[in-house]
Amino acid sequence: MEFITLNNGTKAPKVGIGTFLMSPADAEQAVFNALRNGYRLIDTANAYMNEKAVGRGIAKSGVAREDIYLVTKLWPSVYADADRAIDETLARLGTDYVDLLFLHQPAGDYVGAYRAMERAVKAGKIKSLGLSNFPEEKFAEILAACEIRPAFVQVEAHPYYPQAKLKETLSWYGTAVMAWYPLGHGDKSLVNEPLFTELGKKYGKSNAQIILRWHTQVGNVVIPGSRNVDHIRDNIDLFDFALTEEELSEITKLDKNTPYYTATEAALDGYLHFAPDFDAQE
Repeated sequence: MEFITLNNGTKAPKVGIGTFLMSPADAEQAVFNALRNGYRLIDTANAYMNEKAVGRGIAKSGVAREDIYLVTKLWPSVYADADRAIDETLARLGTDYVDLLFLHQPAGDYVGAYRAMERAVKAGKIKSLGLSNFPEEKFAEILAACEIRPAFVQVEAHPYYPQAKLKETLSWYGTAVMAWYPLGHGDKSLVNEPLFTELGKKYGKSNAQIILRWHTQVGNVVIPGSRNVDHIRDNIDLFDFALTEEELSEITKLDKNTPYYTATEAALDGYLHFAPDFDAQE
């Protein structure tokens, strides 16, 4: 495993497993399989409704809690009472702290929620803070209002949409990118780009492994999700080769500056009013 050093001096693994759209049973098994195959970063969220299952997977794995980089996210419907929501999140996960806590969406009182997360850092409940799906102007709003700089921004990022402009801004603050849709939402036209096929043959790797290695070499942390134990093993088998500077430059030319997902104001308003009973999850 390779690690990235964050702007608060802590370190995070460059590859983890994501649990988005996984049922509790699937998430528990995927986390267990991932940890038993060398993963040390686990990503979940209130809204995934599988935090309890993630906690069970961690406990079942036998891997010490201090060796795991555990990531979760607060959903906008709990921002108004974020202090309590943080404690409830920890209880669901079965842990005294998380290594990284994100605000999941830029809706509602996200500044007030971020301040609550800062209080939790000072109380030892959180080690690092992050923003998920925040555009540059709202990232700037957090910087202006708060004390602790975000260690991560979690956004869609892949060779078709590498977030070059955002990353240039984040570099001023030492804020790293954690990429979702790291393989382009399974877009076959991306995964099957001739360049990746050519590089895969050169290095004896799959096209997906070439893309994931590109991410780690350009400074991104990736969290590909999978229920398949073979895919879980493949997604971390990245560190026995390195792409050359010339190859990285060729991949840069694939940038289309076009995301697969775009948040609308209506969607953000819907997120704010989507308030499931997070504690009722299995």
